[in-house]
Amino acid sequence: MREDNLVPRQRSRLSVVCAVVLGILALGFSFLLDSDRFTERLGLIALCITLETSLYSVCLFAEEWIFHLKQRYRGQIRRIVEACFNGHVLLGMLLIYLLLKLGGVSFSYEQLSTISLTCAVYMFSKSLSVLALAPVEISEICEVRKMNVAHGLAWSFFFGYLRFVLPDLNEKVRNNATRMRLSSHRLHILLPLNAAAPNKPEDEDDHVVFHENLPELQLNRAGVRQRSYKNSVYKITGRNNETYYCALEYATPLQTLYQMSQDRNAGFGEKERKEQVLLFYRTLSQILENDPDCRNLFRLVLINDEHTGEAHYLSREIIQHLTQQEGEIHMNPIQENLVHPLPEKGVMRDVHGAAAEDQMSSNPTLMFSLPGSLRSEPVETTDDYGQ
Repeated sequence: MREDNLVPRQRSRLSVVCAVVLGILALGFSFLLDSDRFTERLGLIALCITLETSLYSVCLFAEEWIFHLKQRYRGQIRRIVEACFNGHVLLGMLLIYLLLKLGGVSFSYEQLSTISLTCAVYMFSKSLSVLALAPVEISEICEVRKMNVAHGLAWSFFFGYLRFVLPDLNEKVRNNATRMRLSSHRLHILLPLNAAAPNKPEDEDDHVVFHENLPELQLNRAGVRQRSYKNSVYKITGRNNETYYCALEYATPLQTLYQMSQDRNAGFGEKERKEQVLLFYRTLSQILENDPDCRNLFRLVLINDEHTGEAHYLSREIIQHLTQQEGEIHMNPIQENLVHPLPEKGVMRDVHGAAAEDQMSSNPTLMFSLPGSLRSEPVETTDDYGQ
């Protein structure tokens, strides 16, 4: 599907592998240049790095302790320490210092001056944002920790709507008069890349026409008694006047993304909006696929905004998804108490009832046995096979 070319995959650990490889090469090059003092210099540099990181953590601690102790940490200094200091860095700094002392390294004035200068350069570079994280690093952190706007919207859309609407969808279709005309039992959720979700699909494509609403689902939600949820069935007309019926709707959280991109106070541009739409698609797909009650009850239709100028692009995209579903194979549960009669003694037959000796005399073909239930009673067949 074209979604594979649009939706970004999760980032791998290639950058970490490259950093390790380059670090090993740099260590080897340094060892070749000065092998006599290699260990001592390596320990001093490691001590500088851990020390400067710890000193910057002290600066962070000062900010949090003076201005945010009560509001953010409820007056608990322990929580500030946990938020500002990295225990592994502190432990590593102490271990490196002890190893250097045990190795007989005595810190000269020149070495102490180098350590001090290194810490000073690091502080100034950190304060001037010279050592700030790259945009790709910030993006990776937000994706790994689920901190993006798209993550929150996807989870809200799932828990606030899809989690109880999708499992009830089959019952709605079963009780509907047009159930025999539906081309798919799934709810088709439209996700335009530009996040512009119109109130009526007819405004985008006149080949997508409202047909009827499915029976309503009423639930008590957040203090609202008998809140109503309903899905709409649309009639889609193809190029050759073929007609399809399916339940579809736009993903309502995309309207929030679009409105945020129109408000300058949100700090949300067009580029960020498209990235969040693609991340919303990937996150929502993973959430629904991992939920056993929602799996196989939805279809996410990603609409590329590059084709918004075409008059019937929306209907063609929906029909393509509908025709693709016709060729899908669903794993139906094995029927219980399915009993197959044993063949008569002396005659082995295949699943179609033909004698095995006839099959052996003809051209070789593949023969498949019907699936049997794992709960069937065991049947003794030793006598039959012995004869």
